Amino acid sequence: QVQLAESGGGSVQVGGSLLLSCKGSGFTFSSRCMGWFRQIPGQEREAVAGINVSGDNTYYDDSVEGRFTISRDNAKNTLYLQMNSMKLEDTGMYFCATARPGYCYSLQTSSFDYWGQGTQVTASS
Repeated sequence: QVQLAESGGGSVQVGGSLLLSCKGSGFTFSSRCMGWFRQIPGQEREAVAGINVSGDNTYYDDSVEGRFTISRDNAKNTLYLQMNSMKLEDTGMYFCATARPGYCYSLQTSSFDYWGQGTQVTASS
């Protein structure tokens, strides 16, 4: 079955960096667009970034544009999110997800079908 396992979360000071990874298994990783989302308790899950199957087209929420970089290594079945210049408001549980076939380039949560369990990221001053 499809499995997505995030790792790399932790505590970081404002202005610092963190690299998240998401290992996929149980599906053809290279055939699925992917995305990163984050969620704070009591709030809706929000999109952070997305990437197409080859990795040469990426798209970001305005709140992270210029600070975060999404990438993928299809040979390793792994998705990444490099987070730089972190802010307090970047705190949350981060999830990776697979986009439904035909729904690439959308950052709506309804466009994604499989989700990982999440990894917690906490930025502090």
